[in-house]
Amino acid sequence: MNISLVGHGRLGKLISTYLGRDFDLHILEQNKSNEELEKIRQSQIIIFSVPISEMPPALKEISPFISENTLVLDTCSVKEWPIEQMKKILPKHCQILGTHPMFGPDSVKDTLFGTKLVLCPERIAEDSLQSISHYFQNHGIKIIKTTAEEHDRQMSSSLLLSHFIGKGLLEFGSTDQEIDTKGYRRLLRILETVQNDSDTLFRDMFNYNRFAKETLDNFILSLERAKKMITD
Repeated sequence: MNISLVGHGRLGKLISTYLGRDFDLHILEQNKSNEELEKIRQSQIIIFSVPISEMPPALKEISPFISENTLVLDTCSVKEWPIEQMKKILPKHCQILGTHPMFGPDSVKDTLFGTKLVLCPERIAEDSLQSISHYFQNHGIKIIKTTAEEHDRQMSSSLLLSHFIGKGLLEFGSTDQEIDTKGYRRLLRILETVQNDSDTLFRDMFNYNRFAKETLDNFILSLERAKKMITD
């Protein structure tokens, strides 16, 4: 099977490491030649691994080269907005599947076994969806099927919040201490998964998730209430 991977950043490199073992993988980065773009027509699956905010121009560039019934999926950590862009920009003759790998270069070491992958079916044949699910399940990955709305709602209270706390700890300058507690060491572990992520990812997760602002506002209010417990 031919697969085209659009984008080869940190997550893209991780994806290519594993998919390249099982498929004929065609990687497209910036400054694509016409010859590279033409190869997309031969792909049964096209994976977009680009920043959320860069999805529209990437989709527009690739769209004219997508063959009929090709499966197109994204790997964004927000699902509603990217899926809407795919529906709007991509040709009607292709299939669309939203995905979110719940892992990354900093959380995966030697295997994907035990990780999670969220699937948000949008416009996809049942046999295609089953094939995708079975492939990843056979590699020990837990599949979570849900709607794009439910994904974004839960992510605003989990991934976004953990990144917000992690970025706050980085800005505060939190580091290992000789005199500490197990709880503090556990808190610092969050830095392992956020310190290498770009500011673009952090902003995009907030700006393109419609549930993010309310969640963040409520969290800030909770911090203010906690502060009053010790200052009033």
